[in-house]
Amino acid sequence: MYGPAKGGDAPIRKVTVPDLRARKEAGPPIAMVTAYDYTMALLLDEGGVDVVLVGDSLGMVVQGLPTTLPVTLEDVIYHGRAVSRALRRAHLVGDMPFMSFQVSPETALENAGRLMKDGGFESVKLEGGAEVAEHVNRIVCAGIPVMGHVGLLPQSVHAMGGFKVQGKRESDADRIVRDARALEDAGCYSIVIEGVPADVAARVTEAVAIPTIGIGAGPQCDGQVLVCYDFLGMFRGMRPKFVKRYAELGDAVVDATRRYVDEVRSGEFPAQEHSFGMKIVQSKTG
Repeated sequence: MYGPAKGGDAPIRKVTVPDLRARKEAGPPIAMVTAYDYTMALLLDEGGVDVVLVGDSLGMVVQGLPTTLPVTLEDVIYHGRAVSRALRRAHLVGDMPFMSFQVSPETALENAGRLMKDGGFESVKLEGGAEVAEHVNRIVCAGIPVMGHVGLLPQSVHAMGGFKVQGKRESDADRIVRDARALEDAGCYSIVIEGVPADVAARVTEAVAIPTIGIGAGPQCDGQVLVCYDFLGMFRGMRPKFVKRYAELGDAVVDATRRYVDEVRSGEFPAQEHSFGMKIVQSKTG
């Protein structure tokens, strides 16, 4: 059930919210990645990932922005539609961008509904702890699954003084644990833990009965998430300590592009085998 599909195997079954909740006890750990377009999502799904997130990280890695704050609901919907067309197996979750849920529980519900209806998502993710519990509950009560997010909150980057590790002090660690419990009580089916010491993430994982998914939070979470361009070695910006690069596709793209440019300029490409010929049909006379 959890590996990539192969020819002749049984029909592929979609990963669902109950499946993910069950992984807390039954395992294996959840493998989650981001994707923002059809082609990448198709490849990641074939690779066997469990969850694909269309994150507001698209503002930084796709749009070239310094933070995620300018990303709009329409941006996430647009990319969600593209990604949803590619996924046969992986569960699809969409980020609720900055100010799409903070104003009120009613606004949060309305915008979560738009992500589901217009973006093709199967659940939504939002940042925050106890302060957004009522918003989470309103969304969940409408039948929309919600993934929480505690620790380093990119949408609160200015309040936090930058992209800094959270929970280093005991009081801050205690708050993160309380926030996770509040999200669980509000109805979240899982929680992303970002940018906290590994022992804090372990405390959170132990404190809640729903799966935790770590990013820069150590190995004791119930799953892990990475930005696709990071672990594939494609993003030329900052390289966080917690990212393991499983390939250097950025270098491969640059090398392939240089060879293409050289061959176009030299006339080597296109060659005869890359060109079409005209079929000549002789007319009948007499």
